[in-house]
Amino acid sequence: MSEDEDTLRYDRMVESALRGVVREAVEEVIEGGELPGDHHFYITFITDYPGVKIPAYLRDRYPGEMTIVLQYQFYDLGVDDEKMSVTLSFNNVPERLEIPLAAITIFADPSVNFALQFQPMGDDGEEEFDDGGDDDTPPSGGDDNGGGEKKTGEVVSLDKFRKK
Repeated sequence: MSEDEDTLRYDRMVESALRGVVREAVEEVIEGGELPGDHHFYITFITDYPGVKIPAYLRDRYPGEMTIVLQYQFYDLGVDDEKMSVTLSFNNVPERLEIPLAAITIFADPSVNFALQFQPMGDDGEEEFDDGGDDDTPPSGGDDNGGGEKKTGEVVSLDKFRKK
């Protein structure tokens, strides 16, 4: 018997339960027809995770991670036990995104100072996803410095797009 078979994997149980929080939050938004009050979601996910369906130009722009914001303009929000889907506008072009819940690395609702951070899960929902990267190196983000470095993730603040 291997060590995994001899040990209850509470870490995996907790990860699974917390991903259920993400699913339930999305379900409540679907049932209510909109985000209540000032709630809004920041969802960061691995763009090359198996089952992620996003347009190729977004995958090229965000080769490691991408953060989407659900606040004012999102359409056709859907969720089931395995994945969530949503239509968002990128440069005034509506695009459908399908994101396995296991691909989500961060779920946050800044309006209530709530955030969850996840370890990527394997296709079977149990083992960690290996993207081939160095685990000790955090994803880089921020401005494109033109130095030819490939960005692996970026959080985009919507404040610069809001009317003041």
